[in-house]
Amino acid sequence: AGVSPRPWAAAAAVRGAEPSGSPTPRRGAARGGPCGGMADFAAFGSPLCGELKRFCKRVRETYREIREDLTPYKDDRYYRLAPMRLYTLSKRHFVLVFVVFFVCFGLTVFIGIAGKDVAFLKHSLFLKPFNLSSPPLSTYNQQLWLTCVVELDQHDGEISLKKNVTMTVKVLGVVKDGSTPYVNNQVHNRTRLLSCAQKCSEIIVAHLGYLNYTQYNIFVSFEDLNKLTYWKTYNPTFSQVEIWFRFVFVVLTFMVTCLFAHSLRKFSMRDWGIEQKWMSILLPLLLLYNDPFFPLSFLVNSWFPGMLDDLFQSLFLCALLLFWLCVYHGIRVQGERKCLTFYLPKFLIVGLLWLASVTLGVWQTVNEVHDPTYQYRVDTGNFQGMKIFFLVVATTYILYLLFLIVRACSELRNMPYVDLRLKFLTALTFVVLVISIVILYLPEFLSFYGLLNFYLYTLAFVYSPSKNALYESQLKDNPAFSMLNDSDDDVIYGSDYEEMPLQNGQAIRAKFKEESDSD
Repeated sequence: AGVSPRPWAAAAAVRGAEPSGSPTPRRGAARGGPCGGMADFAAFGSPLCGELKRFCKRVRETYREIREDLTPYKDDRYYRLAPMRLYTLSKRHFVLVFVVFFVCFGLTVFIGIAGKDVAFLKHSLFLKPFNLSSPPLSTYNQQLWLTCVVELDQHDGEISLKKNVTMTVKVLGVVKDGSTPYVNNQVHNRTRLLSCAQKCSEIIVAHLGYLNYTQYNIFVSFEDLNKLTYWKTYNPTFSQVEIWFRFVFVVLTFMVTCLFAHSLRKFSMRDWGIEQKWMSILLPLLLLYNDPFFPLSFLVNSWFPGMLDDLFQSLFLCALLLFWLCVYHGIRVQGERKCLTFYLPKFLIVGLLWLASVTLGVWQTVNEVHDPTYQYRVDTGNFQGMKIFFLVVATTYILYLLFLIVRACSELRNMPYVDLRLKFLTALTFVVLVISIVILYLPEFLSFYGLLNFYLYTLAFVYSPSKNALYESQLKDNPAFSMLNDSDDDVIYGSDYEEMPLQNGQAIRAKFKEESDSD
């Protein structure tokens, strides 16, 4: 321990230990004149050089520490992650979490069923070209459809019919002074496919996505058909319920975002887990998904608020798709995640999905503004290529996600904490996907907002640290505290508690302690 690791330091110590009466004189002492001044200057500069050396040493040590923190080792990175509430939940707590999730979602479904109907219908019967006047409209009606259903004669029996029907549509808006100017100043000629079995399918004559007038007059003419047309629009009472529905979720999302950020404020951002980092991104996007600007569409006669709502929804849904890819891949890669190999393929796939969906939505909105008779289900000539492209990218995403899930489950099934994170996310996501598929065939589509909101709230709860998480992590990571109660054998040879299995997120210390005592 007394041997100096630096040979030049040892040599300096030997020279300093020489007696003062040594016959070998020093060069500086033998010379006089100006050389003595140089010796004084060297003596004056030596403390400055020492200070500079010490300063450079401190800078190097600080840089080394920062570099270790920024680029940690793969094994050391896992144990420095910020704790999650998920690790401390027992089986009863997990059951309680799912029960609360289903109760909250069931409440939104009940509100949707007990509330007002989404659509408001009014029909008009005519046998020849006719001028149809819509019911009085307001901004709370949001949109207007004119649909047509062909009625078959009863004595004809069962008839199977498929026929192209040509229709001529002219749309006029009624202003306050009673005049009826043209909408887009043109007459539209369209061909629709009429398909009848026991009952004929509905034909959409016109769709107005944004109501700029309080009433519309539409001239419609068909070729040799007895027609029954329906005016269809949003129920104003339903629009008021939707405003309050979204407002409540905006407030709840803002509160959950603040609480989640507050729980992680004591931990460095580089120590957050990949789920915690993504939740800090998804929660603000969920706030936009609920659209705090939604009431603006009832105050401004413009298509822009509706376009903004569609943009926010597509942005959040694509971010959620990207979250699943990154988590199922990143949970296996605990070390450094490079942008080129880790994030770029995922951003490319999800970005193409987002671009295709936004392009389809914007193109449909622009065409409906200029042409009320436009329908993407019928006029698909310009959309076949885009639809095929969207389906190919969506299939690629699904296959890639399934590959990541299968590989993560096969590689991490024996790792206690990581396996718990993987199982919980997979189970909750599977439940949400099944419910969302069922919701697509129900009229209470407001329940979809509640489903995604409560899904994110549940993830934020289990991924947030508990109140004593910082104290427990400091005791765990500090060697002075972690080895305080350990014996010498545990310190040298390791403890049996480090390898014992987990049950309900907690180690069974008593069982292993009894076994060790019996041995």
